[in-house]
Formats: sequence, C-alpha cells, structure tokens
Amino acid sequence: MHDRTDRHFRALLRRLTRRTLLYTEMIPVAGASRRFELACDVSGQRPVVLQLGGSDPWALAELSSRAERLGYDEVNLNCGCPSPAASAGTFGARLMRDPDLVAACVERMRSACSIPVTVKHRIGVDAEDSFEHLLAFVDRVAQSGCDGFVVHARKAWLSGVSPKANRERPPLRPHDVHALKRERPHLRIEMNGGISSLGQAVGQLPWVDGVMIGRAAYDDPGMLACADRTVFEDRQAADATEAEIAAWLLEYCGAWLASGGRLHDITRHALGLFSGRPGAKRYRRVLAEEGSRAGAGLQVLTRALAHVQTADAPRTGV
Repeated sequence: MHDRTDRHFRALLRRLTRRTLLYTEMIPVAGASRRFELACDVSGQRPVVLQLGGSDPWALAELSSRAERLGYDEVNLNCGCPSPAASAGTFGARLMRDPDLVAACVERMRSACSIPVTVKHRIGVDAEDSFEHLLAFVDRVAQSGCDGFVVHARKAWLSGVSPKANRERPPLRPHDVHALKRERPHLRIEMNGGISSLGQAVGQLPWVDGVMIGRAAYDDPGMLACADRTVFEDRQAADATEAEIAAWLLEYCGAWLASGGRLHDITRHALGLFSGRPGAKRYRRVLAEEGSRAGAGLQVLTRALAHVQTADAPRTGV
C-alpha cells in the first residue's frame, strides 16, 4: 500500500469507521527522517498502527519509541513486502529467511516502547514455503515477545516476479493460516490476502483473531461505512450516509487547500468512494482528469460530486 495509506486516506477511512484499526504505509527506516513526521500525523485517526520496514534493531527501536510519543497505538514490522527495493535493503519478505534477526528486532522494539509490537509476514518465501517453515518462523519470533502476527496467505517470490505478480500469482493458502492458529491458539493470528469484502472478512473470524483488508478497501473505501455495525457488532454505531461523506470531503479538502495543499493530494484517494453508485464513473473521470491540474480547487470536487446520486441512507450490505 505504498503511497496510498497516507494521512489523507486514513482521515477518510476514519470518517467511515470508528473501530477499524488503520495502518500507515510501510515507512523504511532508511530515510525515515524525511517522511516520518508527515506520515505520523495521527490527529483524530486512532487507533492507528505505524508500519516500519527495516532490519536494524536499534533504529527500529528508536522509531518505535517516537511512534509511541506521537500517539500511535501499535508498531508493526513488515516482513512481507517482496519488492526488489525491500530485498536490497534487507527488509520485507527477505527477513523471513532470518527469524533470529526478526526476533532481535522485535525484542529491541518492545524494550523501547509500551505499545504492542507485531509482525506482518508471508506464509513463506521461494521454496521455503512449507507449513513447518511457517511454524518455525512464528515460534522463533514469538520467543521475543511479539504481540501478534498478520499473515499474508501467499508465499513471496524474492526474484523473477514483480510485486504485482506476488500479490496475484502465488496461490492463496488460507488453510495454512487457520492451521497456524489451531497449532498456536495462544498467539494472536490475523489473516491477510485476497479479502475483498466485509462478508469475506466476517467469514474468516471463526478461524483467526482478525482480518486485514488492503487494496480492496482502497479501491472501494465505502465498503467500510458499515464496518462498525457488521464486523464489530457495535449497536450504537451510526453509519455515515453518502451525503454526509460528500459534505465531509468538501470540508476536509477546503481546509487542506487553505493550508496550501493540492486538491489531488486528497481526491486521488477518493476515486473509488462511490463505487457502484449511479454517476460514479463520471465522478471519477472529473477527479482524475481535472483534480490533478495545477490550481485545481473545490469547484472541481463540487462538479465531480454533482454527478453522483448520493443517498441519504447508510450504505448497506457486506
């Protein structure tokens, strides 16, 4: 979710759901000082997890401590990204080949902060993709006091396959994640990968402790408008109507423009907001073609929203 789950997209999601745990994009330790403060604006967005990419225990510990001071609720070490840049930097999925190093990182991170430290990883890498390899990795990292594991139910190819292909070509093996939870019931195990709706997420909950939805939520953020009620069973939750979401988007963009920001900084994340509604295609076209132009203002967003027949009732269904 690089360059996607920034503070603007998280602000949009928090308007849709109060209970869902949000993640930042992965922040590499190398060069973190240039991006950290912007990425770490969590005002009104909690609960939020800071996701880090790195393999230096001391650097990860320092950022974990800063994350807690800034108000983050959890720190997550990414051991699942298969990109060449991650492999070259000795982080991401490549770390699954060195569980001792991951354990050392987690132990140092936990010593530097009091918020939970978790690990996001794959079921395996290259030929090291057996359930025994997965169990050995989790057992070793769990010894460091890791507070939970978010398991992408695909293995990763570290070479010869693009990051996009790594999200699609290796077959999903959710049964491995279910088996992991059965074998280690005392550990917090969450499912990731291939979940495209709230209904699918709810269907996983009998076997795991939680579910992560990534690109599906980015492409159709409106799916989360009923998450508090349907997933968290919050009977007091009041689902935001599409009309209320449109009004919020105008207000949020107006404040950002007044501070000197660009409209496209926000609207690029809102292209899928009204997926499935009448006029959604024209709404997306206006934002895509005009929203990125220099000097684009609220009139562009107003014109785009005029194409969407927003409803005064909450979005329903999972």
